[in-house]
Amino acid sequence: MAIGDVIKKYRKNKGMTQEEMAVCLGVTAPAVNKWEKGNTLPDVALLAPIARLLGITTDELLSFKDELIDEEISQYLLNIQKDLSSKSFQDVFFSVKEKIEEYPNCEKLIWQAAVILDASRLTIELPNKDDYDSAIFGWYERCLLSADERIRNQAAESLFNAFVRKNDYEKAAQYLDYFSWENPERRRKEALVNSKTGKRAKAYRAYEELIFSGYQHMQIVLNDLCVLYMEDNNHEMAKKLVEVSSCAASVFEMGKYNEVCCGLNVAAWEKNIEWTVQLMKEILDSIETVGDFAKSKIYQHMALKTVDSDFSDGLKQKILKALRDDEAFDYMRGNEEWEKIKSGVY
Repeated sequence: MAIGDVIKKYRKNKGMTQEEMAVCLGVTAPAVNKWEKGNTLPDVALLAPIARLLGITTDELLSFKDELIDEEISQYLLNIQKDLSSKSFQDVFFSVKEKIEEYPNCEKLIWQAAVILDASRLTIELPNKDDYDSAIFGWYERCLLSADERIRNQAAESLFNAFVRKNDYEKAAQYLDYFSWENPERRRKEALVNSKTGKRAKAYRAYEELIFSGYQHMQIVLNDLCVLYMEDNNHEMAKKLVEVSSCAASVFEMGKYNEVCCGLNVAAWEKNIEWTVQLMKEILDSIETVGDFAKSKIYQHMALKTVDSDFSDGLKQKILKALRDDEAFDYMRGNEEWEKIKSGVY
């Protein structure tokens, strides 16, 4: 990486503008701009001040080496693992440290080498394990600045787990911000921290919400996969997924209605008259259980609303109307049992 690229990268990591950097160094903003574009180089007298301002070493600033390619990184990581089986941890650690100093901007190398050393020191008899915290955690911290979201997340994951192992939950919680609010792992980690810091009610609720939302997501995926199999005319797998979906509704205590309704689309696709009649009877008979998940102890810390009779009666009428209007059930016309079901008397 050229010196201009190094300056640009770390300046942006600091949240500093070219103008702000120029003021701190006593130069003009166009001068900084030229450095970063590679048009000119900083005066040698400015190298140390630039490095201090950016929070890096002059070695890092002057690193002109290209980053290692993936194959080189993979081979080097294999070598680390081999060395750990035949050499002392300390010797391997210092060898890795030298390699990182040689390639200070190769984030993938830094992150994965740190992970290997971190995991290794936990599984071997090492009397001074904590002596390596500063260096290994420092490498993780550097990776938190990566433009690669995967590297940032993995570094945050490693730091979170490290401080959980140390029972420093306050410190561990600081790394949650590197995970998206929509990421279930963030919510799980937050629940873990809450469970260890006296906020057990919040932990229970968060875990239950993860189960509930996870079930809903799983059913959406099962339905999408079932549709794909129907498009490919695979009856066996379509029915298999209906079975899995029904079992999931039972295991997660979603109520009888949610257990039986998942097969209706496949029955209609197959134009299976007998199965359609059976399912529709079960669906209508189990309408009142549509909200039974609110009664489940699995979700006892969640503020779930129970379903009243007005809602279930309304749902029943909507289903009966759909039976009369939906062309997907045209194949059922003339069936005596179906006509009774449509009239609400069966």
